[in-house]
Amino acid sequence: MPRIEPIPWDDLKPAQRETIKAGMASGAFRIALPLQILAYAEHESVPDDGDRHPNFPRHLLDGKLLELLRIRSAQLGGCEPCMGSRKVKGATEDAVACLTSPALRGDLTIRECLALEFLELLATDHHRIGEDLYGRLARHFTTAEIVELGSTCGHMIGTHRFLHTLDVFGEADPVIAYAPEQVGASWTELHAKDGSPQE
Repeated sequence: MPRIEPIPWDDLKPAQRETIKAGMASGAFRIALPLQILAYAEHESVPDDGDRHPNFPRHLLDGKLLELLRIRSAQLGGCEPCMGSRKVKGATEDAVACLTSPALRGDLTIRECLALEFLELLATDHHRIGEDLYGRLARHFTTAEIVELGSTCGHMIGTHRFLHTLDVFGEADPVIAYAPEQVGASWTELHAKDGSPQE
């Protein structure tokens, strides 16, 4: 059984069941269990009890926690533009200083320390995330928040690593020059007229 128990099939929303069934029938999904876990984080509205982050306006997690995660992910991924930007008031320079050792920081909440620990392990050694960390998370986060934490951290880590590869502040000429016809275009759309094969 997964570390987070999947939502029972009959307790899923009808639309969720239909999406999963269609995906199984088409071969897009091999098993339903991961989707039954991700379904915890599907919510109609966000709570009124916290600040929202501009990048994640419908998120269950509060803005300061998300901002600390975003900045630490940028540090781990080497994304210089994201390391330097600040998007919420609670993420002051003092709050983001020394994020490499959140457990040593007296000004971070238990939730913030746990979330930063999860992010760090997901980015550096995800095999070490096990029963212990999920148990500690469950004492301070709802299941929906844990699922959002995992999927959000995964997105942040991948995005920051990708942005690092772009060498945003590099001084060399671009490897790929701007071409207006490339914006929003697929290879097939762009080359349908000249018959260039897609290799």
